[in-house]
Amino acid sequence: MFRLLPRTRLIAVAASALLLFGAAACGSGESSDKSAPASDSSAEKGAFPVTLSHKYGTTTVEAEPKRIVTVGLSDQDAVLALGKVPVGTTEWLGGFKGAIGPWAKDALGDKPLPTVLHDNGTGPQVEKIASLRPDLILALYSGLTKDQYRTLSKIAPVVAQPEDGPDWSISWQDQTEQIGKALGRPEEAGKLVAKTEKHIADAAAAHPEFKGASAVMATPYEGMYVYGPQDNRSRLLSSLGFTLPAGLDKVVGDAFGANISKERTDLLDTDAIVWIVTDPAKDEKKLHADPLYGKLDVAEQGREVMVEESSHFGSAVSFVSPLSLPYTVDRLVPQLTAAVDGKPATKVSAPAS
Repeated sequence: MFRLLPRTRLIAVAASALLLFGAAACGSGESSDKSAPASDSSAEKGAFPVTLSHKYGTTTVEAEPKRIVTVGLSDQDAVLALGKVPVGTTEWLGGFKGAIGPWAKDALGDKPLPTVLHDNGTGPQVEKIASLRPDLILALYSGLTKDQYRTLSKIAPVVAQPEDGPDWSISWQDQTEQIGKALGRPEEAGKLVAKTEKHIADAAAAHPEFKGASAVMATPYEGMYVYGPQDNRSRLLSSLGFTLPAGLDKVVGDAFGANISKERTDLLDTDAIVWIVTDPAKDEKKLHADPLYGKLDVAEQGREVMVEESSHFGSAVSFVSPLSLPYTVDRLVPQLTAAVDGKPATKVSAPAS
């Protein structure tokens, strides 16, 4: 169900479990757009008009948006967490009604599901987006092109990805704060970021063994693909106290990740490695059969965490939002604890749910 067309494989890696090598364009969970979902709270006093800077200039939001469409990977989560429900969301992971992950269901509550949009590598569905009559389009965690931005801007104000850094690399904190400004809820967004950061910090404090230990996230995509310092998955490891491999930034360059050459397999020989894989058992066996990787201490000593990309947990690991992060941390931390305990016999078990 998660197979991507060849043209979209790079986007998949960028967007996460889009690495799933596939995006099923299943339209389950689509809802009617006849009425805009109600919000749980109103905008903060004096919040509008607000002007936001991004890769393609600036966008001014004149008044509190009522009909929001998200075309970025995880933009909908910050919208939900701040009390609004988009009228349209873009499906990247597949299988979730309304493109709302299980970690975000409480934030959705009993409100109508958004209409599901799809981007299989050709860009946002412009006509379908226009039919939803949005008054704000969010594309912060995205690779939106200038032409796509111009086209969407004819429909409604668009907030695109940041100017600084590669596409698909906005931090979840900046993403949340920018969306908070666009919705007229900057203070609420700040509190949301602080609450989520505390959840991560508390987990790090409870596991001092993480501090200074080395770790990396990778996937067996067209060889061995590592996520760099500007990717949110790597940022999570750093927030938990881990140190990324020396030289990782040079190998990745100005991107969120890169395939490594056989000569740089040493980057994977860390105190813990998180593999995002299609089939944990089969992929582990295949990786261990590699003459270079299989002989590394990280493999021989069982310091690997295998995350099934198509599971709810796997989707959450790659989603990285203020709603998915607590869900991820509560499941990933026990696995990392087992990986770095110094006992090769310790089994790194998959989360129960």
